[in-house]
Amino acid sequence: MTDAPTASAPPHDTSPPPRLSLGTRLAYGLGNGAIGVKDNGFSYFLLIFYSQVVGLDARLVGLALTIALVSDAFIDPMVGYWSDNMRSRWGRRHPFIYAAIIPLVSLYFMLWNPPHGWPQSWLFAYLLGMAIVIRICISFYEIPGNALGPELTENYDERSALFSFRSYFAWTVGNTMSVLMFVVIFPLFATAAIQNGQFNPDSYRVYGLIGSVVLLICMLGSALGTHSHIPRLKAPPPARTLTISKIFKEIIETLSNRSFLALFISTAFGSIAAGLSASLAFYWLTYFWKFPAQLSGYITLGVFISAILGAALAPVVSRKFGKKRGAIMIGLIAFLGSPMPIVLRLTGILPDNGSPVIFWIVFLNTVFDTALIICFQALSASMMADLVEQSELKTGRRSEGVFASAITFTTKLVNGIGLMLASFVITLAGIKTGADSAHVTPEALFRLGAIYVPTIIGLWMTMLLVMSFYTISRDSHAATLKTLAERRAAG
Repeated sequence: MTDAPTASAPPHDTSPPPRLSLGTRLAYGLGNGAIGVKDNGFSYFLLIFYSQVVGLDARLVGLALTIALVSDAFIDPMVGYWSDNMRSRWGRRHPFIYAAIIPLVSLYFMLWNPPHGWPQSWLFAYLLGMAIVIRICISFYEIPGNALGPELTENYDERSALFSFRSYFAWTVGNTMSVLMFVVIFPLFATAAIQNGQFNPDSYRVYGLIGSVVLLICMLGSALGTHSHIPRLKAPPPARTLTISKIFKEIIETLSNRSFLALFISTAFGSIAAGLSASLAFYWLTYFWKFPAQLSGYITLGVFISAILGAALAPVVSRKFGKKRGAIMIGLIAFLGSPMPIVLRLTGILPDNGSPVIFWIVFLNTVFDTALIICFQALSASMMADLVEQSELKTGRRSEGVFASAITFTTKLVNGIGLMLASFVITLAGIKTGADSAHVTPEALFRLGAIYVPTIIGLWMTMLLVMSFYTISRDSHAATLKTLAERRAAG
């Protein structure tokens, strides 16, 4: 087996890369807007749409999404390795990015337009099949896209700024879809028969159409906006004969790194927590706080402020405290603060629903806590990027794709656990399929909060504890870059 390409790699520019322009940062960040659309749909709306609107049992929805995540996860390392070794006129990353665009856009639209009148087993099969294929397409787009970041710049702090743009667009574009749903689409599709448009299937058909168009704009815009950098990107390794055993040996060698293992395991706990939190996000707004669709929309509008604050904060924290220390500090504040309104309600401190105080507490908590989470995510992504040079020093290979795929691998492998946890929390709390907010008892809502809060805090704190074993600092990264430069100069 060889890694022989269909087209030779372009001549590689070995001159030092210039500092990235604002246009490049914007284009690279825009690409993650597509991930924001996908995450918004899969994390926030898919469970409630298929269980409460289509009528598929919530446990079957959670099972389908979990199977899709796990099935796709095992493809990721091979996609990352293939991306690292691709030799083409368009470099190592862009062929994958371009190839994923049309299939992903088409399938995403179909996901929100399931067949009518099918029995539970057929609906389950439809959701499962669509989710698996869409996630495979996402792998071929997201992994090379994430791997492109460490190639664009090796600068310690510039990477934090670059991934801040990535986080900003993911949250902003994804949140735009939420705001559009709650402020425009749900009210627009409220009828005499379905007074809350959130339970009207036509709302989600429009959502699927708009989401597909936004996917196309983000993916194509990012690919074209970074295309001119291809000659300056890192060259693939020399063509060589490969076997399956050698491929896996190289992947394992690349990932045998203490700092990587710390990020890998902490990402696993964080992904479980994120899956649980995101899947229940609109359950809190709709059932727990009983906000009408428009108030929920105003709360999600606040995330636009969060995205600006979080993206601006990450480079500052990186320069002042370093990435690891800054991420842990920010994470402690963010993850302990996130469930506090629920705790205050469970302990009887907050007034009853309907009081304007409730709205403002939830709104402000969402804005500032989400800003800190966005900052944390940008710092974490930048920490992963810094592993590339440390690995190159050890192995002699650039393995951005392998590292990027390892993170998506663990995210997908365990994020489904969060989805499953959410579906079982809903069931244990006693919230039945198809129930609207008026028919959920206070006892069920109390159980929902009492199960959720200690679970989510335990997961997040474990994540931060494991992250503390990451070892790369500003000084060690600078030393690694110096050694690599000397090695390259020596031939």
